Amino acid sequence: MTSPITHEDLHQWQQALRAQFPIVTGHPELAYLDSAATAQKPQAVLDAAQTYLTTSNANSARGTYTWANRTTELVERTRERVARFLGDGRPERSAVHFTSGTTEGLRTIARDWLPGFLRDGDEIVVPGADHQANITPWLEAQRLLAREGVRVRVLPMPYQSGSGDYDHTALAERAGPRTRFVATTHVHHVYGGDMNVHRIRQAVGPDAVICLDAAQSVGHLPVSVAGPDVDFVVFSGHKALALPGSGAVWARQERGPAFTPGGWSGTPNTVGIASLEAALDWLDAAGVERIERWTVALAARLTDGLRRLDAYEILGCPLSLAADSTVQRRQSIVTLRHRAIDSGDLGFILFSHGFMVRSDHHCQGDAGEKTGSVRVSLHVYNTVEEIDRLLSVLASLQ
Repeated sequence: MTSPITHEDLHQWQQALRAQFPIVTGHPELAYLDSAATAQKPQAVLDAAQTYLTTSNANSARGTYTWANRTTELVERTRERVARFLGDGRPERSAVHFTSGTTEGLRTIARDWLPGFLRDGDEIVVPGADHQANITPWLEAQRLLAREGVRVRVLPMPYQSGSGDYDHTALAERAGPRTRFVATTHVHHVYGGDMNVHRIRQAVGPDAVICLDAAQSVGHLPVSVAGPDVDFVVFSGHKALALPGSGAVWARQERGPAFTPGGWSGTPNTVGIASLEAALDWLDAAGVERIERWTVALAARLTDGLRRLDAYEILGCPLSLAADSTVQRRQSIVTLRHRAIDSGDLGFILFSHGFMVRSDHHCQGDAGEKTGSVRVSLHVYNTVEEIDRLLSVLASLQ
């Protein structure tokens, strides 16, 4: 029988992982709280990139010499690694395409796949309060199709008032037999909530294609395509501990035409792919489930402290603020406003105290927040002490 994990065990586990991030340990006076923008990199990822560049750097699928063959093997091996990391039980039927990140991945689907799937009179669902990267490509596809005489109707994704969560009941009422494509987000980049995408399939029926923006979930919590019946999963490597310029599209290949990016396939970001393989290995070894437990607990500690400070408004579900709340927890993102201090000014003030946070509109769509805010986003290298120190500074600004 497995012994329960104690607080001391969890603390030692976290400290051992934190020690593997050179930029974090090299600047103990700073607290990096902007992992939703990009995550820091463990030494294993940095070593993988260095090793690749100094032992095997070559182009992929374009040569027959040893370095080129190793690079080709690396690319194909990492495709399999992505599918395995996402819990794909039928990788022989699915496809993995490497991109520079989530934005390019979503645009590739919108540009190269969606026009061949839609017909005149079809409908697509677009989440207007999510990240612009999951809004603009679908509207661009609608305009391109309109030039060809194909009229596609855009249905706005409905949201619950006050929480920022999807309104799955309203979506079921809004969607119909011509609703062919639904763009969704796994974890909201402003509200920090798990958007319960497992309910989308029931709301839109068995035939609609569902595309999942997993930029804020892959590398932060377990993501398995064996669960929610989605057709595409798109994520950025740099938010999942890999180098910038890396990411992937996973395609189920069961609804609509096969996903094949258009145009000539140029040189892939091979060092980025090497770093992505290493990052996924590191995450598996660390335990993504435990990483989620750690960051959710930190977010709960922060929201529980913030709700006691009258000067602040916390965006997202108001029922999930107390540490002992029984409703669904936020993930690793907490976004707030001071009722008297501009968000940009608050960001500068916090940096003067050693906290690096995001302070603006966070690239949210037009249906989202109209006023800027400060976003605190966490990863496994963040500590309880950092959260308590942040709360102390925020309290001093009341």
